[in-house]
Amino acid sequence: MVVTTGAPQPTPDRLEEVESTGFTPLRVLTLLGMVALLIGSAVFQIDVGVCSMVIAAILLVLAPHKHKPAVNNVTWSAVLLVCGMLTYMSVLKANGTLEFLGDAAASLGSPLLTALILCYAVAAVSAVGSSIGTLGIVLPLAAPLLMMGEVGLIGFVAAVSFSAVIVDVSPLSSNGVMVLANAQVPDRDKFQRALFKYTGYIVLVAPILAWLFVVLPTSM
Repeated sequence: MVVTTGAPQPTPDRLEEVESTGFTPLRVLTLLGMVALLIGSAVFQIDVGVCSMVIAAILLVLAPHKHKPAVNNVTWSAVLLVCGMLTYMSVLKANGTLEFLGDAAASLGSPLLTALILCYAVAAVSAVGSSIGTLGIVLPLAAPLLMMGEVGLIGFVAAVSFSAVIVDVSPLSSNGVMVLANAQVPDRDKFQRALFKYTGYIVLVAPILAWLFVVLPTSM
């Protein structure tokens, strides 16, 4: 009988598992690149697209043979979808469509009804774009409504922000598309349809709830 002492040696499968879950120099550099992207865009106001392309080019130079598996795992249909929706929203903003809708809502004569319409508009627009970008567009348009004094400022801003953020699960929004791209599900199309259905329910229900429980109490 042969008795061996010491830690058991990992099997080849175990070696692959350790390698796939552990830190490597390239993964550390990738994490550092993400931190640099965050600091560069948030602190130094560097364009996000330019900064990300520079970081990606540096990583590509350091590991020229590692990019092919990463490119193959990118959900390009989701990227194309988001780029198209962002372009569409930029066109709507440039030709004055959003400003026209804001002025039309403000001219209804009922500030509370206008606040409800704006909550629904924010939810619908944010479902196909960026919630932060939508708030940046809608809040300045709502300035005439808030200056009337009949709608509570804090309640209105809270309701609009809630309506914009809660629909971020939409596959057409920037956050929802990341969930869709990284979802480990057997049928991605079915999962996408489920997200669309859930988003539709949220767009219908969330604005009216925010208006009832936040806008109305702060406006009385």
